[in-house]
Amino acid sequence: MKSGAQAESLDDIIVKGIEMCASQSGLVDLSVRAPSGRPAGLRAGQQVTRPAYPPCTPGTASAVETPRRRGPGEREGKTPAQPNAGRGRADWEVVTIREGRRAPHGELRMAGRRVPGAGAPSGAVPVLFCFSVFARPSSVPHGAGYELLIQKFLSLYGDQLDMHRKFVVQLFAEEWGQYVDLPKGFAVSERCKLRLVPLQIQLTTLGNLTPSSTVFFCCDMQERFRPAIKYFGDIISVGQRLLQGARILGIPVIVTEQYPKGLGSTVQEIDLTGVKLVLPKSKFSMVLPEVEAALAEIPGVRSVVLFGVETHVCIQQTALELVGRGIEVHIVADATSSRSMMDRMFALERLARTGIIVTTSEAVLLQLVADKDHPKFKEIQNLIKASAPESGLLSKV
Repeated sequence: MKSGAQAESLDDIIVKGIEMCASQSGLVDLSVRAPSGRPAGLRAGQQVTRPAYPPCTPGTASAVETPRRRGPGEREGKTPAQPNAGRGRADWEVVTIREGRRAPHGELRMAGRRVPGAGAPSGAVPVLFCFSVFARPSSVPHGAGYELLIQKFLSLYGDQLDMHRKFVVQLFAEEWGQYVDLPKGFAVSERCKLRLVPLQIQLTTLGNLTPSSTVFFCCDMQERFRPAIKYFGDIISVGQRLLQGARILGIPVIVTEQYPKGLGSTVQEIDLTGVKLVLPKSKFSMVLPEVEAALAEIPGVRSVVLFGVETHVCIQQTALELVGRGIEVHIVADATSSRSMMDRMFALERLARTGIIVTTSEAVLLQLVADKDHPKFKEIQNLIKASAPESGLLSKV
């Protein structure tokens, strides 16, 4: 350890560390005073060049960060009358010049701990970007708008975001004490906290079906499945009932056929008149590029009514992919089946646990008309006068 004239005082060590941080960031101008009243670490007459102040805007931590010792009984933020009155712990004061009050942020390193708000380059504004349970501090240029903020979220959380979902950016408002949707034309001008919220399903419409926001998916109701699928005749009957209802209500229908060269076309009992798309496939899920393109052509699609075969394969995989894209899925239990009842029932149970709606054909059709005064109610009523077959749903597995 050095001694005498060669020894460095604690103030000298602190000043060196602070000036090094300041020279790297360029954000703060530090005035450090030793008990003698002159800048610590300087001999009489010696001068030092410090970083200049950045442009000072209201509400930003602009300038003076003063490390000093707090005297006994001294309240935070109050300067002692005598420079060397007492030997308390070292403390930081961050002063907002224009508003004359302690700023809520600043950047410095002390005792190996990083104080939030640090690291923003000159001309940048510190922003806390939040997503799910994560919160990551970063910075953006002054005046950054919505598009740049979205790019920043993608750079920070891109590996965790599902690009098929819709998101909303929200700003934490001190006035309300909670997050609010980002105002139109918002531009970053001061330190703030933002979060990205995925919009999977509009909670206010959870479970509701309307013809204008619904599409029917008919999955692989093909001839070669006839002898293998449990209750296939009943499934065909209910499927045809659903397609008739879709035509009456003007609901688009998308139909797929699994490897039709080997498994044949859709059974003749299913009338495909007026359907939007009939598509062959090899993938089990119906969510193909052509299907996604067809959905994109239909404005306001929020729900898919899904039926066909097999419940535990194509139906299940289609439902999970659609939900992952933010679409609400209704599986018609009495219009879907598998080669074994065990696979069918366990698949329906699993899908229900994931939040997918497992329902019946009659419930779907009546929900779509919603009112006995609906102009198409009588036609729908004629479809459901005879109850749909039970198709083994109430039998023991």
